Amino acid sequence: MKRNHEPIKIQDLVNQFIEQNDLTSGLDAVNVQDLWGELMGPGVMSYTQSVALRGSTLTVVLTSSVLRSELSMGKQKIIAMMNEGLGKNLIEHIYLR
Repeated sequence: MKRNHEPIKIQDLVNQFIEQNDLTSGLDAVNVQDLWGELMGPGVMSYTQSVALRGSTLTVVLTSSVLRSELSMGKQKIIAMMNEGLGKNLIEHIYLR
């Protein structure tokens, strides 16, 4: 057996591992949850019960009907901010419950 002595970036190895093991959807779901907290801030997070990504739909369960009403008026802006933060157009719809 012959060894390959060419240097490989760790980031490339991690990306290759993620692709080979089909982990992108799980990582996207985690990244969406983290990004929701960063973009919306602690005020909105205190009323957020759960954030889930299913396909291209982001489902956010809120405990405040007033906040749900306020956020529903800016759904397109939230989608744009989330997709920009993720670096790809992953979210097409937001469902606020």
